[in-house]
Amino acid sequence: MKIPSPPVLKRLLKRRLPKTLWGRSLLIIVVPVMIMQGAVTWAFFDAHWQTVNARLSEGLAGDVAWAAEAYGRDPTPEGLAAVAARAERFMSLSVAFQPDRDLPAEARRGPIGVVDRALESALAAKLDDPFWFDTTRYPAYVDIQVRQPGGVLRIIAPRERAVATQAHIFVFWLLGATALLLGVAVLFIRNQVRAIERLADAAEAFGRGESDGRFKPHGAREVRAAAQAFLAMRERIQRHIEQRTALLASVSHDLRTPLTRLRLELALAPAFKRSDAMRADLDEMEHMIDEYLAFARGEAGETAQALSVSDLLARVAEDASRSGAGVEVDAPSDLSITVRPLAFRRALANLADNAAAHGETVRLSARPLASGFVEIAVEDDGPGIPPEMHEEAFRPFSRLDPSRNQNRKGVGLGLAIARDVARGHGGDITLDRSDLGGLKATLRLPG
Repeated sequence: MKIPSPPVLKRLLKRRLPKTLWGRSLLIIVVPVMIMQGAVTWAFFDAHWQTVNARLSEGLAGDVAWAAEAYGRDPTPEGLAAVAARAERFMSLSVAFQPDRDLPAEARRGPIGVVDRALESALAAKLDDPFWFDTTRYPAYVDIQVRQPGGVLRIIAPRERAVATQAHIFVFWLLGATALLLGVAVLFIRNQVRAIERLADAAEAFGRGESDGRFKPHGAREVRAAAQAFLAMRERIQRHIEQRTALLASVSHDLRTPLTRLRLELALAPAFKRSDAMRADLDEMEHMIDEYLAFARGEAGETAQALSVSDLLARVAEDASRSGAGVEVDAPSDLSITVRPLAFRRALANLADNAAAHGETVRLSARPLASGFVEIAVEDDGPGIPPEMHEEAFRPFSRLDPSRNQNRKGVGLGLAIARDVARGHGGDITLDRSDLGGLKATLRLPG
């Protein structure tokens, strides 16, 4: 048999060991307790129980040898009666002679054999005559037979004369103490692991833009320290977001004010040759400001709600069809998803508008996945994007003009905003080749 090498054995152990902190902590407690229980049980049976059984068997064998020897000196009914009476009174033995019988041919032994070996050894040392015994037929007694001239001398002895019958009490207390210790350990470890799990849930929720005000540090000192550090970090990040939002609001006001004045002056000015081009430039500038603010803000302060996916796709399809592209929707009517409405609708709108801007046919579809996620796909029949540039397309301000025609509108933030929203909901967006021939954007979110 080939013995696995240490690296292979290490990999096997890593695959077999529990992956969770709860499982590993419990294993740290259970393994030493089981080893200790095994060692104590072995020491008890080897050094105590077997020794006691051997001493009891020797005492019983001595009494049996006396009874056989006393009967052999006077093998008469009166002699048998005297031996039986004395054995019954002083040794708790029942002695009877069975004439014209021989020892049983079949030996009967217990499943473990510890008691049988001790009794056999003691009887062999004390008796010169052939003997036979059975410790299994009667639960409370031991049957011992000794060959005598003309028959068999049968001796029935109480089982406690040969076996320490109270050993199970020790085992019971040992198992009870072990169960109690493991129960206390399980409760203690469960409380400590629950504190870490709550910290992980709070961090994950904060990553999705949710803030759980009920989270409080508890558990061991180190876990509480980690929770306090997380709360401090969350407060700093929230303060930074609030400051950035306030700054963006002021920038928005400062930029929109001169744009509004320019639009008003252009509307009041007499018609001239470049007025339409100037209005188009103002519209583009206003759209660029909206995209900058949306990308930086991300609608992170919204409350998540359960929305119908088919209704969302229908509204997005209606808006995207205004550009002239044919939009088809394929989604189950009973499929819902919990999202931040404005942010998620904007992400879908960005994907659909991007598809409508580069293709004549757009398909919006949704389906539930076995993993509990919901998959939403936006496909078009446009020129697509080469696979090696898929990640580049998600970078802010990236304009893939050579592969997707010159962007007629926008600053290259549509896909970046969509992926930022998806990841803020615990999902992601990937790009692939569509069956329609163009680009396929697949959005996967927790259901």
